[in-house]
Amino acid sequence: MTTELVPLSPQQIPAVPWRDPYSVSPKNLAAHIHALENACLEDPTSPDIRTFLGMAYAMNFDVYKSMDALEAAIEIAPEYFLAQLKYGELHYRVRALIRAEQETVKALDLAANPWEFAMARHLLQEIRTKMREGTQKPEWTKPLAHPAVCLIAITAILSLAVYLK
Repeated sequence: MTTELVPLSPQQIPAVPWRDPYSVSPKNLAAHIHALENACLEDPTSPDIRTFLGMAYAMNFDVYKSMDALEAAIEIAPEYFLAQLKYGELHYRVRALIRAEQETVKALDLAANPWEFAMARHLLQEIRTKMREGTQKPEWTKPLAHPAVCLIAITAILSLAVYLK
């Protein structure tokens, strides 16, 4: 599914509150989110609007909705740099650094100009710095069955020892 990216006119894009997140009140942010949700209903194939909605949700600390909106933008237009970069940044913010690195590398591959390239490289540098510092969530890739069985066995042995005394 290929969607040609057409730049939106300033009238089509709601105001951008996320340039300075500390200057936007929760009431104004809710109004922006509502306007973006309505814009998504009017034009469900716009990756721009879905990306902006994901950014607004992230500012509202609604990670799951933000992730859904950014994933939808990437699904609509896999070659859309900003959606891919913001998706990687969202993973970075929740400290899922391995996934953040993968998504940011994809954004780096999509970079079409020096500004985009610099943005993706800067985020990738931050991610790798955090990985070296060890500030990441552990990945649960190993089964926990063996430790659970050992814990149950030790508990049973100790319970039996207390009962027999």
